[in-house]
Amino acid sequence: MSKAKRLLDILMFVTAKRKFTAQEIAGEFHISIRTVHRYMLDLCDMGLPIYAEQGRNGGYTVLTSRLLPPILFTEEEAVSIFFAFQSLSYYRNIPFDAEMNSVAHKLYSSLQREAKIKVDKMRSYIAFWNPKRTIDAPLLKDVLEHSIENRNLHIQYESKLGLTIKHIRPIGIYAHDGLWYLPAYDYGKQKILLYRVDRILRILSTEENEDSFMNLEEWFKSKEVKNPIRLHVQLTTEGVRQCSSVPSFDGFVVTQEDGTGYIDMIIDKGEIGFITPLFCRLGIDGRVLEPKELIDGLRVKAEEILTMYQDEN
Repeated sequence: MSKAKRLLDILMFVTAKRKFTAQEIAGEFHISIRTVHRYMLDLCDMGLPIYAEQGRNGGYTVLTSRLLPPILFTEEEAVSIFFAFQSLSYYRNIPFDAEMNSVAHKLYSSLQREAKIKVDKMRSYIAFWNPKRTIDAPLLKDVLEHSIENRNLHIQYESKLGLTIKHIRPIGIYAHDGLWYLPAYDYGKQKILLYRVDRILRILSTEENEDSFMNLEEWFKSKEVKNPIRLHVQLTTEGVRQCSSVPSFDGFVVTQEDGTGYIDMIIDKGEIGFITPLFCRLGIDGRVLEPKELIDGLRVKAEEILTMYQDEN
């Protein structure tokens, strides 16, 4: 039996047993005690968290059993996973950033020399470009975990109006344009609002819920339109590219043969304030035809910018 096959068999055995002695492994696999200790070091180097206790009643303990069995990837699959992780590199915070870095390191280390050369070359020819954000969201992972655990939150939130205390029920988090957003039911406003995770300064307290609530996937599918209004925008090729990455426009960006396109959809009137900054950034790459309220808002923003740069003399 090859060493790799025996290591795999021992890995499956110890993760199922959790606590064991070197003698148990030696007897199970018909190997020497010295070989067992050497294999334990090999498993530690592979990332298995093993605690060794010395003494007469000592042995080994696997600190966690939540390990996946080995998965075989083709070279192309491993490379694709590696670069999928790179696409998130412009986010300052990711809920599982340490784990993702560890997986990427393991994937790269496991590649054959030719595959490593391919990955190194591809780094010079492929990039997932997005504006690099320097805004920190230290509570990102906590907010995600509380959302999954169905907990209400009392948070200290920094809005345009200053510091406020919010009592919310999180739905989930999503990333857009380098920032993380939290849709949540606001008990004070009695409706679902959208919060920036980086503006959550403190989680003051939490409380469990016995009843279930919608999750992020359900919220995306069932957003209620109370005040319907038509959004009609002509897009340049660059406008098509940028709008195609906006979750709320998913499936509504129509691309024409020449690469230009348009958006023609029904939105809630309450979303105008949220999408106005987006079309401000688009500039000449997105010409809004409807609604008038959005056009008026863009004109106000443009006039404010123009006034700021006017020569007072």
